[in-house]
Amino acid sequence: MKTQLDDVFIDNVPSLDLHGEFRFSARVLVKEFIYDNYVLKNKRILIIHGVGTGAIKEEVYNVLKNDKRVESYHLNHYNQGCTVVYLK
Repeated sequence: MKTQLDDVFIDNVPSLDLHGEFRFSARVLVKEFIYDNYVLKNKRILIIHGVGTGAIKEEVYNVLKNDKRVESYHLNHYNQGCTVVYLK
């Protein structure tokens, strides 16, 4: 398993940018993104939620903690506006 010190920008990691989205649309997009990458057997993905008020990040984390396909996730060391997600 990868550690928190991995630099996700070294590898070609699929990413989803949620800038400008609302909470509801962000939830739907994250669920679809997880599904697509799970089917494609990608083990690591990046979700860009931004910093802002934290509303989108909170919504993303609610989806991640309740999705059985998600093994673990953590805030990116190098960019607080991104979350690294590991899929089963």
